[in-house]
Amino acid sequence: MSDAVYETALGASTKDKITLLGHDLAEDVMGTVGFGELAFWLATQRRPSPGETRVFEAVLAALADHGFTPTAIVTRLTYLSAPDSVQGALAAGLLGGGSRFLGVTEDCGRFLHDVLSEVDTLPDGDEGWDALALETVEKRRAAKKFIPGLGHHVHKDGDPRTRRLFAIAGEEGLRGPHLELFAAIGRVHPRVLGKTLPLNGAGVCGAALADLGLPLELLRGFALLARTAGLIGQLAEELRHPVANDIFLSVDLNNRSVPPDPHA
Repeated sequence: MSDAVYETALGASTKDKITLLGHDLAEDVMGTVGFGELAFWLATQRRPSPGETRVFEAVLAALADHGFTPTAIVTRLTYLSAPDSVQGALAAGLLGGGSRFLGVTEDCGRFLHDVLSEVDTLPDGDEGWDALALETVEKRRAAKKFIPGLGHHVHKDGDPRTRRLFAIAGEEGLRGPHLELFAAIGRVHPRVLGKTLPLNGAGVCGAALADLGLPLELLRGFALLARTAGLIGQLAEELRHPVANDIFLSVDLNNRSVPPDPHA
């Protein structure tokens, strides 16, 4: 028998009891704590306030599903290929969460945090935030780098999730510096870029999660948590109204053979 001790404040079991976060799982958590609240609690090891839970769950709802994105398509196609592996289908979709889809949540949160970490005193009022945002956008433009969370391939005139999440955070008194800076970037970037781009939903979710004090290293994890629910929904719909085979055949029956194109 090893003398090693592995400490955890999360789940632990005895013969007749399971504890989670210092509470009796069966008596104190099940039927009492919602899943969104529990996910926040597990990640921070502190129970969120009702306002924090509302903002966090709004983020999860915003990121759960966004139609036939690559993550949804690959989940359906993997299930078509391996219907005995639901876990494989879900994993395939989650593995596609990167810099273009879902990963923007983490990228934006980290970007905003990096900017704020270099500020000695946070701005007071829109004018101050706009000045900081303008300086930030100008630096990114000079460095030929894009701004995470700016632009959307569908919602050219504004992502409806963005304004709603700003509103919810404001109602709960949780519109913190990350959201303020993100909003200011939305106001000032046309002066530098010469065009107006929408603040996208994935970006505002990253800003909101950062304002909640959640670990920056896990922001993509929360996006994946949300998308897992969406992918289960995609699979449930695939069972009722399958389209994966049509997607497969659309490619398979319309491919065209061409000569090899070797690269030097």
